[in-house]
Amino acid sequence: MLESYLEIYMDSISLVERLHRLLLDIMKWELDAAGVTQVNNIQALLLYNIGDAELTAGELRSRGHYLGSNVSYNLKKLVQAGYIHHERSAADRRSVRVKLTSEGHRIRELVYAMYLRHCALLPEAGGLDDDKLRKLTGLMFDLESFWQDQIKLQIKKE
Repeated sequence: MLESYLEIYMDSISLVERLHRLLLDIMKWELDAAGVTQVNNIQALLLYNIGDAELTAGELRSRGHYLGSNVSYNLKKLVQAGYIHHERSAADRRSVRVKLTSEGHRIRELVYAMYLRHCALLPEAGGLDDDKLRKLTGLMFDLESFWQDQIKLQIKKE
């Protein structure tokens, strides 16, 4: 019994990883079709997640679940390319706040338009109506909550 449950659990984990990679592939094609060459798919997702906010790298890590070195590297590249404006926080000079430039907003809009197209196609072409998508999202939140609980248990043990 436990062996078959383990197989299903491992399939679920693998699927989450594959879905994320597929999303990044789709985003890469979207960028290529729009002629965007200075931003990669991960950076486009980062721009989308920043949105209209003004955030620190730490806030981006906690919001988007990015790894610290990845956020710092990609933010640096996006600042150099003119997609993000950054400035030191007046309250804490060690902290840098970032926000999108007009070019950054252009990439964000490109990603947003892709997501809207997907939402229009999902019910018919993907077979995922509103109810199914809500259930799927709920199940993924349940798994996330379980994993977060496991981390909390490990921290308590230390």
